[in-house]
Amino acid sequence: MRIVSWNINGIRATRTSLKEILDSLDADIICLQETKVTRDLLDEPTAIVEGYNSYFSFSRVRSGYSGVATFCKATTTPWAAEEGLSGKLNTHKEAIGCYGNTEEFSEEELMSLDQEGRAVLTQHKIRASDDKEEIVTVINVYCPRADPEKPERKSYKLRFYRLLQIRAEAILQSGGHVIILGDVNTSHKPIDHCDPSDLEAFEENPGRQWLSQFLDEPVAAQVGNGDPVIYSQKGHFYDTFRYFHPTQKNAFTCWCSASGARQTNYGTRIDYILGDKRLVETQFSNSIIMPEVEGSDHCPVKAFMKCQPLGATKCPPLCTKFLPEFAGRQQKLSQFLVRKHRDLGHTFGEVSDSQTPSETTEAVIVRKRVLEKNVNTGKKTKLSGKGGQGSLLGFFKPATAKPNLTEGQLTSNSLLADQKNIKDAVPQDSISIPIIPKDTQPQAAFWKSLLKGPPPPPNCKGHGEPCVLRTVKKAGPNCGRQFYVCARPDGHSSNPQARCNYFLWVNKKTGPEN
Repeated sequence: MRIVSWNINGIRATRTSLKEILDSLDADIICLQETKVTRDLLDEPTAIVEGYNSYFSFSRVRSGYSGVATFCKATTTPWAAEEGLSGKLNTHKEAIGCYGNTEEFSEEELMSLDQEGRAVLTQHKIRASDDKEEIVTVINVYCPRADPEKPERKSYKLRFYRLLQIRAEAILQSGGHVIILGDVNTSHKPIDHCDPSDLEAFEENPGRQWLSQFLDEPVAAQVGNGDPVIYSQKGHFYDTFRYFHPTQKNAFTCWCSASGARQTNYGTRIDYILGDKRLVETQFSNSIIMPEVEGSDHCPVKAFMKCQPLGATKCPPLCTKFLPEFAGRQQKLSQFLVRKHRDLGHTFGEVSDSQTPSETTEAVIVRKRVLEKNVNTGKKTKLSGKGGQGSLLGFFKPATAKPNLTEGQLTSNSLLADQKNIKDAVPQDSISIPIIPKDTQPQAAFWKSLLKGPPPPPNCKGHGEPCVLRTVKKAGPNCGRQFYVCARPDGHSSNPQARCNYFLWVNKKTGPEN
């Protein structure tokens, strides 16, 4: 069995079809994060993909934000599925359960931690390598980012970590296996970061401290007197990539797109596949990263398992295909525009209002069917009653504006580009075509001397190459100011191909400041 996790950074922003993407990843279970699709934006090509059944978690606080989705092949159809970590979003009887002790959280906090659409769980049956059947719960997560300018987000992130741990360990204690995969938004060790400059501060990061106690390794903590104490109790999970590749360097999964850092592999490893220790030791054969796969600021990570999936015979209720808008149960706009005939009991559109006395019931039914067909296909419907009244649906379609070209609105460029179309659109006697002089060089020189344009960019001192102009977007005293920097991609200071440290402010009046 193969499992893939990928922060896709917008499931609707892909250039190729979703099916092509899923097929190319070649996995039985594919977990996507940061889908940026909420319930109001989910369309059928995204929700219903041939050969897969899907399970989405949507943000309820902002449209087009956050979100995760798990796609399972038919041979790996889950036996149960659930949205969120707390159980507060569960509306189906066939839930996974095992929520653990969450007394330290208030009801409002539990709801808040699940409102951003950051977790979806699927439960699967496998036939292990020893031929035993076991249960594995896959937790697909998109953990919050700690925004340094918003202290409340740091607390939110740590509380999300805590709830994730409680849920995962509760499922583990019930006798099942657990796989946690997704964008955890924390690089664990210095080896997982391109430039861990301050190692002491690096280790003090609360997210890294949580990972260290959650995974199978001891963690140093501070007690009241300031003396470090080493906890001997190890975590219940392995980082599968480091389990198989403990010393591999430059193994990153996320890069800054704005600075082109992927070109120099100046990134971090924040995407993980974590598994409980017994499952990893007995059923995992390898875990890799896939930097060759582009299309996002993250790359996929993939795990290979020795076990065989045992797919369920039917999809659990959370499956996206059961949503009313995709299951054919949701009413369409056309249903609100039809009315029932009082005598026949059939549903008609405007037929009952425009029916002539000479029409038979059969004729009315035929007209009704034509109307319904045109409504569903989006065609205009014109009824042939005596009054020639059009369909009400015609008012819901924008009218096509006809060209109204007059003298003075036609430029020389448009005339040269498409003279034939203009002749067809406007009578020739209403057009006055200006004469364009052949020799325009003196005029061009005059305008160039008058409008000199911006000064050329300076060359950076590290490479002697033209710089690029940037604008400060961060709120503060310099917001809106422009500056020049080296045009090369961001990278480590020891890399001669990376961006040098050249920086120059721009003065709006005098140009670059020296």
